[in-house]
Amino acid sequence: MTLSQNHKTGVNSVYDAIVVGGGHNGLTAAAYLARAGLSTLVLERRHIVGGCCTTEEIAPRCRVSTTSYIASMLRPEVISELRLADHGLRMIPCDPAIQVPFPDGQVVSWWVDRERAIAEFAKLSERDASRFVEVDGQLKKLARYLQPFFMEPPPEIDASSVGGWSDLLRIGRRFRGISSTEIAQLVSFLTGSLGEFLDHNYESEKLKTLFLANNVYGKHGGPYQPGTAIGLLFHLLSGGEHELQGFSGHVMGGMGAITQALAAAAKKSGAEIRTSAAVGQIAVRDGCACGVVLHDGSEIRARMVLSNADPKRTFLKLVPARELPEDFLFSVRAIKMNGPCAKVNFVLAEEPRFTGTSPNATALERTFYTLVPSLEFAERCYDIAKFGEIPEELWVDCVVSSNADSSLAPAGRHILTCFVQYVPYKLQEGSWEDKRELLGDRVVKKIAEYAPNVPGAIVSRQVLTPLDLERTYGLTEGNIFHGDLRLEQLFFMRPVPGWSQYRTPIHGLYLCGAGAHPGGGVTGAPGRNAAHQALRDWKKGRFKESASIRSRISAPIQTLASQERA
Repeated sequence: MTLSQNHKTGVNSVYDAIVVGGGHNGLTAAAYLARAGLSTLVLERRHIVGGCCTTEEIAPRCRVSTTSYIASMLRPEVISELRLADHGLRMIPCDPAIQVPFPDGQVVSWWVDRERAIAEFAKLSERDASRFVEVDGQLKKLARYLQPFFMEPPPEIDASSVGGWSDLLRIGRRFRGISSTEIAQLVSFLTGSLGEFLDHNYESEKLKTLFLANNVYGKHGGPYQPGTAIGLLFHLLSGGEHELQGFSGHVMGGMGAITQALAAAAKKSGAEIRTSAAVGQIAVRDGCACGVVLHDGSEIRARMVLSNADPKRTFLKLVPARELPEDFLFSVRAIKMNGPCAKVNFVLAEEPRFTGTSPNATALERTFYTLVPSLEFAERCYDIAKFGEIPEELWVDCVVSSNADSSLAPAGRHILTCFVQYVPYKLQEGSWEDKRELLGDRVVKKIAEYAPNVPGAIVSRQVLTPLDLERTYGLTEGNIFHGDLRLEQLFFMRPVPGWSQYRTPIHGLYLCGAGAHPGGGVTGAPGRNAAHQALRDWKKGRFKESASIRSRISAPIQTLASQERA
């Protein structure tokens, strides 16, 4: 018995659920809703689904993961429950998981095989290699305490309600057996800086830099800023189909293969997906979501709406302000966004040759390079960017993705995708329209320090500034996480305190994107969690069609324009 039999939804009929935005979390939510039997419609503003998880052609027959580029935390539950492998998803481990070339020509690699990694670290410091064994075990144990919270709604911290006490007890059970030492360590990771942690535990500057290279992506703050240590735990949550802690993988076909598999899973369960269908307004009547109005004026009705857009776009642009409490809007406006990163993608006529790479390295071993020479360098880079300037010296993450997947480019062409850390959304002087190519040139200059053949091999270049991330991919202020990952914006405070369980002040409107718990990254967790929360409400009868609800969802949708005319 399904929850709804309304699969043959006509043009003037009512959907059980509309999902605003076809990013990976929106598609995940749609797949779970459709699988439960709800008639589900996904509306995507671009011509393709995927949001920031897409594979796009930037030169003839040359495809690149334009924004997201490595699959590090895609949830095993989502992969298995939606049978994504049956829909073409295939990932191979990044090995090495991290690789840093240094100005002196040495390349340090973090191999997937633990013993090989330890042997690599011992070349830098025998003491640090021994210390790594101890620290890695401690970190993985702490990450396992956090793991269950990733795939469920955050607790309702309210000692005045039965539900609040129930959630507090649930938290307590999760931490059964934790020691006082481990509690202190966990608090330290939540509040401390990555740099201080590394300085305390390791002596080799190169080894510290290797650990830095995987732990502050997309976050505001240099490695010595409070709260930056939490990345060490986040990246040790399990991922991939085999539930490996710290897994990171190259996706065959590029990151878009993830969202294509999610879309296929959703469609197989009966979901409908429309592209080039930008939502201009989430319609609300009597405090309840009743559908959407597209930019072209089309009205589509629904019993519930799930927004995959970020919180600011959802509540400050798509929902009429008069429908939301002022204190809620005040909190939403205060969410810290201001994305600190950019992306530059290249098609090359020859493979980059990074100095120091072994002549015996396999193609996969010549794929992933992080260009950040030290913690001090990273801190300086952030200090410059936070005042609105583009650093002369940039932190650049390089993936020669065609080495991992030759299908991305024809013979004689190579794909290099680069994530650029610490650039400002708001420039102190000038505009991103004027500075876009300057950013691209500085990225090329940085790469040339380590792979001198790259500048002369460039066939095509795509520069995506923080402003481009906002305009093209709908990320407010170019923030790839839909809101900065900082302690005051995580867990039961995401997106804002009091509204962390995917529900919103609008009955029937849910937040299913990265702006909800547990946050950003290509995980599928917010989408899955939000869908399950909506389904729980559905089963409880919150959407049963009383006369008043039938009236709400069948009446013409009153748009902002029509209200202004009235």
